[in-house]
Amino acid sequence: MAVTFDAQLLEILACPSPDHAPLRPGTPADPEADSLTCTECGRVYPVRDGIPVLLLDEATEPTTPDGAHADGP
Repeated sequence: MAVTFDAQLLEILACPSPDHAPLRPGTPADPEADSLTCTECGRVYPVRDGIPVLLLDEATEPTTPDGAHADGP
């Protein structure tokens, strides 16, 4: 089931990384996933019980096409 957020809430939510970029619902692979994805760094943040968990330690790092993490091997 896709995460549904009010448009005004999505405007103020931002990635907690130094980039502070906006977030979009879902993941690149699954737009219906219960998560939010950073539009700048690509980190994916889980949404649990309708609450976004915007902690860098809880985020999934983006991967490159070969399956490696984008920030290293």
